[in-house]
Amino acid sequence: SADGGRNLSLDSIPMGLPMSDPTAWATAMNNLGMAPMGMTGQPLLPDFDPALGMMTGIPPINPMMPGLGIVPPPIPPDMPAVKEIIHCKSCTLFPPNPHLPPPATRERPPGCKTVFVGGLPENGTEQIIMEVFEQCGEVIAIRKSKKNFCHIRFAEEFMVDKALYLSGYRIRLGSSTDKKDTGRLHVDFAQARDDLYEWECKQRMLAREERHRRRLEEERFRPPSPPPVVHYSDHECSVVAEKLKDDTKFLEAIQTLLTWIERGEVNRRTANNFYSMIQSANSHVRRLVNEKAAHEKEMEEAKEKFKLALSGILVQFEQIVAVYHSASKQKAWDHFTKAQRKNISVWCKQAEEIRNIHNDELMGIRREEEMEMSDEEIEDPSEMKETEESALVSQVEALKEENDSLRWQLDAYRNEVELLKQEQGKASRDEDTTKEQQMKLLQQALQGMQKHLLKVQDEYKKREAELEKVREDKLKIETLLENLKEQESSTSRVCACSQEKECPVEKTLSNSPVKSEREVLLVGIISTFLHVHPFGASIEYICSYLQRLDSKICTAEVEVLMTRLQNTFRQELSGVGASLEKRWKFCGFDGLKMT
Repeated sequence: SADGGRNLSLDSIPMGLPMSDPTAWATAMNNLGMAPMGMTGQPLLPDFDPALGMMTGIPPINPMMPGLGIVPPPIPPDMPAVKEIIHCKSCTLFPPNPHLPPPATRERPPGCKTVFVGGLPENGTEQIIMEVFEQCGEVIAIRKSKKNFCHIRFAEEFMVDKALYLSGYRIRLGSSTDKKDTGRLHVDFAQARDDLYEWECKQRMLAREERHRRRLEEERFRPPSPPPVVHYSDHECSVVAEKLKDDTKFLEAIQTLLTWIERGEVNRRTANNFYSMIQSANSHVRRLVNEKAAHEKEMEEAKEKFKLALSGILVQFEQIVAVYHSASKQKAWDHFTKAQRKNISVWCKQAEEIRNIHNDELMGIRREEEMEMSDEEIEDPSEMKETEESALVSQVEALKEENDSLRWQLDAYRNEVELLKQEQGKASRDEDTTKEQQMKLLQQALQGMQKHLLKVQDEYKKREAELEKVREDKLKIETLLENLKEQESSTSRVCACSQEKECPVEKTLSNSPVKSEREVLLVGIISTFLHVHPFGASIEYICSYLQRLDSKICTAEVEVLMTRLQNTFRQELSGVGASLEKRWKFCGFDGLKMT
């Protein structure tokens, strides 16, 4: 039937219209901004303009929404949207006046899926409301009030936009003209807690996905964490010691050794193992130094190759520039056309610029090499200071002379300026311009001379400061030399005193070894003490033991007595480096055999 063919279908077009009326069908498709097509696929309107717009009052629709595959172009403000009559099964919808402004709507709440529908007929039922609005999309719930309005909740957000299209339509139930069977629909956004809750859940889910994606990106770009260092054991110690000897595994092994030492694994039992590993690590120093020297040699060779290549390129550039210059001479230049001459001149400029750049680069490399050579050929610091001091003195004198000459020149220029000023007042107007120019030139020259004079004065001050520094360094060196000389004289005096002290000892040795009974007792006690200490004892240790028996005994007396008895006591040196000390041992049994 005709009514059945006019069902509401908003999934593909806003409202279904009978195909028997091609103009109405084309108008409805035009409202969606799509090219009107017939059943055979031929365009209904050849002069269709997609910019003629969409439904009034509907915001732009996301192209990702289900049911819509296009983004409708915006409606120009001067082009009203045309709405047609919509026939349903038990009611008819009449469009509003197209010249009236679009119905006002409130601000769209976030995640809105619920609409408010007002202006319903008094005799309207939920079945009629469902019949009208179910073509906009799946209806979840209808909450109808006793008054002439209701709330409709859809399954998706885009369905709300389709329902808003019906705002402003007049509805009539059947063919009745009763006031209770008619009404004017007003469709608007409604704020529902369920919609807001679902929207917030969706936003939280999107935020979680974004955080998860960002975390994955960070983990992808994060450098891998180093492997954990194993705990110390004898087996692991031997493994690390072997790795330390291997050049390829040295870095991993040295990191393990460092971690063990920082953990405090070194103790009396493991000290030897750690010492051997440290010794193995030290053996790599020479290898690393050799590698550095090899890399430096490679760098020098690369520099030499680069310098040779650059010089070869410069030679070729010089030849190319020479070709351009020879072509620019009168003999060959007259035979070229204007375009050819222009190209040759442009090429010549480009080649000269590139040649100058390469030449500056080569000169910079040579300058760096000269500076390195000058650094290597530095002489002794004392000679260098003397030469620097003499050079600074000569530079200061030259700067003084230059300063004086500049002052004289400045006075002369001032005199000339004053003369010119006097002559300017007397001269005629014709000569004013030339004299003003001369004055400007002289003022510029004066400014330049003053700037130069200030620079020279600054250099003079710097040189004087450097001279003072050199003099201070010289005074410090002289004081250091005097201190060294005083130390040498004091050491010579100490040596002389020690020689004088040793002379009486040698004299006593020529006499009898033991002079009194007290010395015999001392010899016996010392022999007994040293016999108990087979590894020997220092003179201080022996004297501390004897002073317990007699506090009057002095160290010098005991040492002289023991040096006289060479067959009974023997002095030996023990220890290494800073721990070197003299020890006395008892050798009476060996001396008895010798005597």
